[in-house]
Amino acid sequence: MAPKFTVGVVYSPDMMYHSPSHAYASEDDHPERPERIARIFEAIKQAQLLPKMKTIAIRKVKQEEALLVHSRDHWDKVLSIALMTPQDIADSQAFYEGLSLYVHPYTPLSATLSCGGVIEASLAVARGELKKTFAIVRPPGHHAEPDEHMGFCFFNNVAVAARVVQQTTPIKKILILDWDVHHEGNGTQKAFLDDPSVLYMSLHRYEGGAFYPCGPFGSLDSCGEGDGIGYSVNVPWPEAGMRDADYLHAFHKVIMPIAMEFAPELVIISAGFDAAEGDTLGGCHVTPAGYWHMTHMLSGLAGGRLVVALEGGYNLDSISNSALAVTRMILGEEPPELGSMVASESATETVWQVARQQSKYWKSVEPKAAEPREELEPLCFSIPELLKAHRRENLFRTHGMLEIPLVTQELVDRLGSQIMSTTDIMDNETMVVFAHEFGNIRAEIENTDTCNLNTEFSYMVDCSKELNAWIKSEKYSLLDVNLLPKPHQAAERQRRSVDELGRDLMTYLWDNYISLSNAKRVVLIGQGPGCSAMMELMQQRSTRIMKVVPLVVQVVGHGKIPATLREPEDLRKWYYKHSLVFIPKTHPMLAEGKTLLKRHGAIHTLTETKSVKLMMEAVPVIQSVVKQRLDSLPLRNSTANHINNTINPTVIT
Repeated sequence: MAPKFTVGVVYSPDMMYHSPSHAYASEDDHPERPERIARIFEAIKQAQLLPKMKTIAIRKVKQEEALLVHSRDHWDKVLSIALMTPQDIADSQAFYEGLSLYVHPYTPLSATLSCGGVIEASLAVARGELKKTFAIVRPPGHHAEPDEHMGFCFFNNVAVAARVVQQTTPIKKILILDWDVHHEGNGTQKAFLDDPSVLYMSLHRYEGGAFYPCGPFGSLDSCGEGDGIGYSVNVPWPEAGMRDADYLHAFHKVIMPIAMEFAPELVIISAGFDAAEGDTLGGCHVTPAGYWHMTHMLSGLAGGRLVVALEGGYNLDSISNSALAVTRMILGEEPPELGSMVASESATETVWQVARQQSKYWKSVEPKAAEPREELEPLCFSIPELLKAHRRENLFRTHGMLEIPLVTQELVDRLGSQIMSTTDIMDNETMVVFAHEFGNIRAEIENTDTCNLNTEFSYMVDCSKELNAWIKSEKYSLLDVNLLPKPHQAAERQRRSVDELGRDLMTYLWDNYISLSNAKRVVLIGQGPGCSAMMELMQQRSTRIMKVVPLVVQVVGHGKIPATLREPEDLRKWYYKHSLVFIPKTHPMLAEGKTLLKRHGAIHTLTETKSVKLMMEAVPVIQSVVKQRLDSLPLRNSTANHINNTINPTVIT
């Protein structure tokens, strides 16, 4: 009884006819030499694995198949190489070297067999005849563009095979992953750039676009076009030397989450082994065990339907050992145990940036989970904490403001040194309390590979700067509350939320400073998260607030408008008459019309839509309304009069 095969192999020594012997003194003078496939096939044979694999008959690619990816001119151009004489080849050597190619009269034979071999390997899996196949073919194909041969490649084997599968079988969703050290996006990615039926993924040495094939196409933000946006995923290593830990880190954080969300019906690996340990052209250090584990992860997709197609790899020992490991995996052998490993700093930074980019398109990608853990953390200061310190120092030097001490340890840990006041806070009869977010950091990066800041063009936009200066010029006392908390520590995960901290802080400040001061007129201004804190404060201390607060201002921005006060009834009515809310004209709550008015009273719509500029437009209006409101309340009779001098509830445009 004939054995039932589940794994197949494609190979023919006829593909070795494509040789640099017509252009070079020796085959060994060029890295893409015929012996590459012979060494792989011999390694599999020596390991006695061939009897476990079905031999798939190789054939030439048909013209109509090649034209699913390539142009007719390209097809004719490759086939015409068969007509070149030795003198023609010698005369054109410089031209082809410019394309990183060499040619031989038998090049068309080898190239058409290589492409046809990958097609047959893919069809055998797509038709359900086999579960997995390995196409040991050359010349490689992934750099070949629709109209151009380059980078040792003539026809794009994998791209053509994917199209043939889609055209002739029920399988439509295909994942192509290329782990060759060179970015193949100029070929395979370009073939499917706007096609969401093919998910293209590549891990490659990039170096800011300086590594072959060069240019920006392999960058992390090269994500496809049109309907295919998000279906190109590039992990561009910024330097040589990447190891198993780096590749497996990328697989765990980016490659596999996206692949599982895409749910392919067939997986094709463009298996170049030039990132392998020992390949000097690639300069990386992926071991056979690393390739084994990556293949193992990919084999869990698409019901186990997997095609491995040889691409690059130029150290004969490295390529044969790596290919043997992949063959053992597709035959069902368990991968070897890997020792403890940690991804490099440059790799984790790259994967994090890729995760941030791809999270725009894939729900399964969590940038936070890929965020690098800095080894230098004990020596570092976060940028927000540095800017808070600068802001504190600036308020002291510019306005003579001092830090307000806090009592509870949690408030000290999370918000300490962020509450500042003028020195007359206990004596001045007019006080402005301004609770706001941190500000907006505007940073320009030098490039998307290192993501280093261009410090000359990076700065913080402080929404409080202009307003605070005006408050001081009017001789009001000022309580400035920065509500951006310090990050949680791991042991504090169950502590209270930011909103709860804001509520507790504002209540503490009211009880221990505001209500004990001589202030008879207190204006409350909230911006961003400060709005919710103000609403909570009014709910907690309603009786006193209704006596001394003539105006509550909220610059909400694009966020959700805080829930209105419903109880007690007198507080709700008071708030309706004394509130002023700023929102941009594009805020969705404006669609509620009169319902919104009934809740919040005066609504001012801002023409500016950019978050960073909303406060800039709001400040002049705030200054005018605050001054008008306070001028109408003589200090000697402020408590009695301010209820009758309310803002007219309306939408102010």
